[in-house]
Amino acid sequence: MPHPELEPTVSASLKDFCFDATMPGPVAKFWAAAIGGEVDVDEAGEALIRRGKAVDIWVNRVPEAKTVKNRVHFDVYVRAAEDLVALGAKVLTEYGQDRVVLADVEGNEFCAFLDPDLESNTPARLFAVCTDSDRPVELARWWHGLIGGTITPGPDGTLRWLRDGAGWGDLIWKFVRVADERVVKNRWHWDVRADAAQLVHEGARALRGPDTNIRWTVLTDPDGNEFCAFG
Repeated sequence: MPHPELEPTVSASLKDFCFDATMPGPVAKFWAAAIGGEVDVDEAGEALIRRGKAVDIWVNRVPEAKTVKNRVHFDVYVRAAEDLVALGAKVLTEYGQDRVVLADVEGNEFCAFLDPDLESNTPARLFAVCTDSDRPVELARWWHGLIGGTITPGPDGTLRWLRDGAGWGDLIWKFVRVADERVVKNRWHWDVRADAAQLVHEGARALRGPDTNIRWTVLTDPDGNEFCAFG
C-alpha cells in the first residue's frame, strides 16, 4: 500500500546517472548494448550514453580501480543471463532460476531478473536502482521529501521502495538494508536538478561548490551517498 503521508513539495528531480571507471569507453559500450543508448566519447576519453527519453548515463574517468562491492547498482530484466555474458558480463551468483548477480566489464555488480517473455529490443531492461544503507527506511523517507513519488514496502514489508519520483519515470529506487560499513566513495551516483542551498537546508552536506572547473555542487545525503546538484 502507498505511504499514508501527504505528498511532499517536490524540490529535486533526477537528471542523470554517473559511473566512475578507469576505462569509460568499454563500460559505456557494455551498458549501451545491454539496456540501449548511443555512446559519445570525448577527447579526454569520458563517455556519455544518450538514451533518448530514458535517463542518460555519464561514465567518468577516474584513476582508482574498483576495490569493494558497489553500494549503488542497477536491477534489470533479462530473457537470459547468457545474453549479457555475451556482451562481457561475468556471473557472480545465481539465486534459483529467477535472479542472477553479474558484474559488468569493470566489475560493477548488478542484478538480473530472468523474464523469458521480456519485450525489449535490447538484451536487458533497466527497471530499478538500488542503494545500500543501514537505515533504508529513513533514507527513503528523506529522498521522498525531495523528489516526491510514493513510498511502498520492500519484500520485508518495510517502507523503503520509492516509486514515481520526479525525473525517475517508471524506475523504482530501492533502498536495500545492509550492515557493511562504507569504506570508499560510491563509484555510481545520481545527479539531480535542484537548488543546492535548499538541499543543505534539508539535511544534505555540501562538499564542493561551482568553481572554475565545475558548474555543479557536490553533496552527500544523510547516509553519506555522494550526488551532484545542478541549479
